[in-house]
Amino acid sequence: MANMSEPLAAADPRLRADPLADDTIARVLGTWDDGTPALSRWDAIAVVNRELAGWQTNGVLADWRASPGTPAPIAAALEDYVARARQLPDWVDAGKVGCAESVFVDMSMLSCTLLFCASLPECYVPADLANVLHVAGQLEQHTDYRVRSTAAMIFPVMLRGGLLDASGGGVAQVLKVRLIHATIRHLIVRGNPGEALDHGATVQPLLAEGRGLYQTLFARGWDVNANGLPVNQEELAYTLLTFHYVFLRGLRRLGLGLSKEEEGAYLHAWNVVGHLLGIEQDLLVQTMGEAETLFARLQKEGRAIAANRYAAAARKGGAARGQPDPRPALADALMRAMQAEIPLRALKAFPVLLTRRLCGRETARDLGLDKRVSLFSRVLFALGMGVTRAVDTAARLLCPGFSISRLVTRIFGYRLTVRFLMDQTRPLKLPDALLRQVDGAVRGWDVDPQAPGWMNAIEQRMRPGAVTTPSEEAA
Repeated sequence: MANMSEPLAAADPRLRADPLADDTIARVLGTWDDGTPALSRWDAIAVVNRELAGWQTNGVLADWRASPGTPAPIAAALEDYVARARQLPDWVDAGKVGCAESVFVDMSMLSCTLLFCASLPECYVPADLANVLHVAGQLEQHTDYRVRSTAAMIFPVMLRGGLLDASGGGVAQVLKVRLIHATIRHLIVRGNPGEALDHGATVQPLLAEGRGLYQTLFARGWDVNANGLPVNQEELAYTLLTFHYVFLRGLRRLGLGLSKEEEGAYLHAWNVVGHLLGIEQDLLVQTMGEAETLFARLQKEGRAIAANRYAAAARKGGAARGQPDPRPALADALMRAMQAEIPLRALKAFPVLLTRRLCGRETARDLGLDKRVSLFSRVLFALGMGVTRAVDTAARLLCPGFSISRLVTRIFGYRLTVRFLMDQTRPLKLPDALLRQVDGAVRGWDVDPQAPGWMNAIEQRMRPGAVTTPSEEAA
C-alpha cells in the first residue's frame, strides 16, 4: 500500500471529507467500549436508518433523543451529531433565504425541468463523482432512485420555511443526506476516511457478503490515489454548484434569468445547505462570477481525470483499469426515463436536445449525448426555441408575464414531478410527510400567476392525470 502524507491530505480537497459525520459513523460501526455487544455493521446501519426515518421536521431535531432500545453507543453518536450538525451558520440571512424560496416557488415546475435536464446531467461529468454513483449501482435500474433521492432533499430545502421554520423539513433532510454520505465513505474505504489515509491508499476488492447496496459498496474496492476519497469536499462543492449555479445558468439560457439580487439570494440559501452538509467555507461561492469560475475549474479537473482514466477504454473498446466509462450509461438512463414521459414520437429527442442547450457541447460529449439526432427533431427543436425567444421578447412589451418558454417547461416539469416524485409505486417511496409537502406544492402550482388565463388553460389540458397520494386513498 502507498502511504499518504498528512500535508498532502490537508492540501487536496479530494482527500478531505467530513470529520463530524465520519466520526459519527465510525462510532456507530466501530468497536464499542461500554460493554454493549456490538452489532454487525449491517444491523448497526439498519438501526441508524430506522432513527433517520423519524427526522421528518426541523422541530423534531431540537433536543432529539434516540428511540428506546437503541444501543447506547449508537444513540450517543447520533445525539451528539444532531446537536452539533443542526446549528445554522451565524451568517445566515433570513431575508435572502425567503427570497430564494420565493424564486423556487415562482419557478415551480420549471425547477423540475432544470433538475432533469441540467443539474443531474452536470452531476455526472466529473469522473470521480460518476464513479461513486456507478459503484453504488445507480445506473439504468436505479434512475428513479437517483432522481427521487435528489428531489427528496431539494423540495424540503426550498419550500417555504424549509431551512428556518420548525415545521419545515430542510435541515432534517440535509442532516440525513450528510450521514448517508458518511456511511458511503466508511463502507467504501472500510473505516474512518481520516484513518484510511494514514493506513494506505488502496482498498482491495472482496467477495460481497450480500447483494444489497451496502454490501456492494463494502466489497467493491477503492483506489484513493486515483479517485480521492468517496464523496469528498470537492465532489460535495461541485454537486452544490449543480443545484444553485447550474439552475441559475439554465434560467439565463432559457431567457428567464433572475435579477442580480435574486441570484445572490438563491446562492446564499444553498450556501446554508452547503454548511449543513459539511462543505468547507472556502468552497462556498457568493456570486455568479465566483460560481462560474469554480464550476469551470472543477469540471476541467474532472475531465482531465476522466480523459486519463478512460482513454484506454475509448481506444480499445474495453475497460480502462478494469472499468468502462460509466457516465454515458448514467446519462442515457436519465434521458430514456424522460423520453418515456413524452407521448409524441417526434418530441422524444427533446430531452437530449434541451440538455445539450442547457449544459453545452463539452458536457454533451462527456455524457455521450452528442450522438446523431434526426434532422427533423433538430430543426423542430431549433425552430421552437428560436420562435419562442422571439415571441416572448416581443410579447413581454405588452404582457410582462407572457412566456411560451415558461409554459412548455412547466408542462414538462409537471409530468416529471407527478410521475417520478408522487408515484409511490416507484422505488424509494417518499416519506408521507415529504410527499404531503410535494403534493401541496404541486397543487399550489396548478396556476401560473404570471401567465394569462388562456395559457393556464392550455397548460392544464396538456397535463397527465394526477397520481393518487396515500392521503387521498385513505379519504
